[in-house]
Amino acid sequence: MAFVVTSACVGCKDTHCVEVCPVDCFYEGPNMLAISPEECIDCGLCVPECPVDAIYSDDELPADQIDFIEINDIASQQWPNIVETVEPIAETSPFSVEEAIKIAQADLD
Repeated sequence: MAFVVTSACVGCKDTHCVEVCPVDCFYEGPNMLAISPEECIDCGLCVPECPVDAIYSDDELPADQIDFIEINDIASQQWPNIVETVEPIAETSPFSVEEAIKIAQADLD
């Protein structure tokens, strides 16, 4: 089990979650963050820190967010690690779930 960053982060990219992670398992892409499923220790500290409720346990993921399991896995292997808070892109994601999935997939190499 691991935690997964979902569509609500795409276009928002609030980074308050990264500072509480004890294992530094967050990775920063152009439009969102990702959690490494290999590094995440399932502590859940990041969940309440996300102001847009974009982080879910993979076993509680809404059905329309399932694509983000693979997106987080691939992204965490390609994007740089992030351990400090930076300014968010926006307060909330301006994208629908379907648009966010397409954007996140396009950001992968």
